Amino acid sequence: MIRLSPFNVVSLTLGFAFLYIPMVILVIYSFNASKLVTVWAGFSTQWYGELLRNEAFLDAAWVTLRVAIVSSTIATVLGTMAAYTLVRGGKFFGRTLFSGMVYAPLVMPEVITGLSLLLLFIGIGLDRGILTIVLAHTTFSMCFVSVVVSSRLVTFDRSLEEAALDLGASPFEAFRFVTLPIIAPAVISGWLLAFTLSLDDLVIASFTSGPSATTLPMKIWSSVRLGVSPEINALSTILIGLVTIGVISASLATKRATLRQKLDAQVAARPT
Repeated sequence: MIRLSPFNVVSLTLGFAFLYIPMVILVIYSFNASKLVTVWAGFSTQWYGELLRNEAFLDAAWVTLRVAIVSSTIATVLGTMAAYTLVRGGKFFGRTLFSGMVYAPLVMPEVITGLSLLLLFIGIGLDRGILTIVLAHTTFSMCFVSVVVSSRLVTFDRSLEEAALDLGASPFEAFRFVTLPIIAPAVISGWLLAFTLSLDDLVIASFTSGPSATTLPMKIWSSVRLGVSPEINALSTILIGLVTIGVISASLATKRATLRQKLDAQVAARPT
């Protein structure tokens, strides 16, 4: 049993308080009846109704959701292909350059990435909109998918693929029916990571978006610059609730899968 010292307990308490007390205050004041976010005037849910009638926020949320789904899907496909090439491709001409280009967005400042993509779109005459945001988000999130999938492929037992090949499967069939199902958790994790990064992005979207395409982080940022409104508190509370539900669901699913694996191992260990 690990015992925490009083210093560790105080440090953890202060750290968690610094992180979560502002969120709790935000959630509480999202039910404030007053238009002033710092003055409590009674309990009310009117700002949630106002938020649902705010077409600007709803349009921005719809644009953000479409961009996140499309860009994360494309990034997952390309990132998985890049990871497979780096791990299974062996030595080939330009491997170092290819690896550097795949992982460069990990360390590249978002301002530089956004500015370079903006200059590219202007140079080729591509009007900024949803398409340019999708291309930009795919570019910077693909490397994260590649890292996640690569870490799984490194520990993958290649004898399973070799067995499938010996039984007559083609390389594509071995990947589709053997490799892909086994690395599917890493692929799904990469997709979720890319989806989250796209939802959260503000800097790159600010450079690559146009007047017809405004993402939700951009809309929130522009609204907060004019002052925090109760609708922002309501929107933030909804996002916190969705994230909380997602985290709890993932934790329960992981715990259930772990228990199932333990039960299967116990059944397999029983003498027949």
